Amino acid sequence: MSFRTAFHLFSSDLAIDLGTANSLVYAKGKGIVVDEPSIVAVNESNGAVEAVGREAKYMLGRTPANIVAIRPLKDGVIADFKITERMLTYFIRKAHGRKLLVHPRIVIGVPSEITQVEKRAVIDSAYRSKASEVYLVEQAMVAALGAGLPVSEPSGNLVVDIGGGTTDIAVISLSGIVYGRSVRLAGHELDDSIIRYIRAKHNLLIGERTAEQIKIEVGSAFPLDEPVTMEIKGRNLVEGIPKTVVITDGEIREALAEGVGAIVNAIRAVLEKTPPELSADIVDKGLILTGGGALLRNLDKCIREETGLPVTVAEDPLSCVVRGTGQMLGDFDLLKKISVDSY
Repeated sequence: MSFRTAFHLFSSDLAIDLGTANSLVYAKGKGIVVDEPSIVAVNESNGAVEAVGREAKYMLGRTPANIVAIRPLKDGVIADFKITERMLTYFIRKAHGRKLLVHPRIVIGVPSEITQVEKRAVIDSAYRSKASEVYLVEQAMVAALGAGLPVSEPSGNLVVDIGGGTTDIAVISLSGIVYGRSVRLAGHELDDSIIRYIRAKHNLLIGERTAEQIKIEVGSAFPLDEPVTMEIKGRNLVEGIPKTVVITDGEIREALAEGVGAIVNAIRAVLEKTPPELSADIVDKGLILTGGGALLRNLDKCIREETGLPVTVAEDPLSCVVRGTGQMLGDFDLLKKISVDSY
């Protein structure tokens, strides 16, 4: 049996979107089988893993001193090698119904400007998690695939994938990235901006879970049709006791303005480097937003206002990368074209 045929028939193949905020796993023939936060709770007393994924996220900011909730990925790349390996092993076993003897071929989406050292860390973690072969593909490319863009045609497609740790922007034509850029500013940096703003303006200390909730409930990149408010709880930094304050969408828009502006500037920088023929296509078709950051309210309006381009938010933007990566499992010719590394 040829390698290519074996790849098509091997039923345990997996596609993984190894994200800073969430990790998703796509199993061939089954679709998305894992969608959990990229968090691991570790007992520092004995090094044991107490929880992974959703269970570990519930522990954020609420653990006793000996248990720490760790995000092993930072800015889209591995910050803690051993914890990433444990997390991957957990997700792979969960995808295969806890079977221990499965050695899947794995395709993983990575940021476009990832270094060789960072690539090696992803590949080594996958192999230590019992993968038989590992392929890396650029997130912007597979996000475009997952969003349904005609990436193999000789016309320009502009995709902006805003994840938890990185924003990947790419102009794609003929199954290749003509020009791409990855900026290490995305969802988590926006959460941090909210924490800093609330601290400076209200003398209130809040945690990252609360900041994320604020971003989801009242966050926006462009004025809303109707103003919204939210009651939040935290620790008063002056008195040291719990306190409740009411915040407005206008305040949070102010908190997010710098981060949103940096993403818009990165899009402009990519447009400036785009060949004229492809620029003409993009003027007609516009750009598509994918990733969790695409869900920030009125971000599409803000980008449209700043660039003059039509802007579309992909259907189910959170799963575009993993669905696009999953398409690789059934199209080895395309995988060979677009993989940045395979081992």
